[in-house]
Amino acid sequence: MRLIAIAIAIVAAVVAGPANAASDPAPQVSVDANGVAIRGYDPVAYFTIGRPTRGSPEHQLQWHGATWRFASATSLQAFQADPQRYAPQFGGYCAWAVSQHYLAPGDPDQWKIVDGKLYLNFNARAKELWEADQVEAIKRGEANWPAVLADHDDPQ
Repeated sequence: MRLIAIAIAIVAAVVAGPANAASDPAPQVSVDANGVAIRGYDPVAYFTIGRPTRGSPEHQLQWHGATWRFASATSLQAFQADPQRYAPQFGGYCAWAVSQHYLAPGDPDQWKIVDGKLYLNFNARAKELWEADQVEAIKRGEANWPAVLADHDDPQ
């Protein structure tokens, strides 16, 4: 009986994997299954043309472990020159979720620029909640970031 209990404990440990597997941090940037940030939308376009615009694989680069796509070579060059200016806050994760200390992917259609910074939200309801408490939600999000990456359930 004792050998069976030991065998079960060993199998359980192997199946569970290393003890730190559950505590691996989430990626710094929210990406889709192909490793593409903000679902392939051009982050620069929010600032230059004021709306979500699909990027192209013809104009892309790697930054912070993600593939970023752009609608034009001009957008790509602008991002290369100053990625911190154009990349969405909180790695493109939902701003409301981060303010509540959890992670959810951002939707490129649920966006807002505040004080020159791009924020995405998971859906229209999350954006509504975030906007209703925007100043404090941004403060909470900034306080939670990037620690929330380590305290996550995989949002991808």
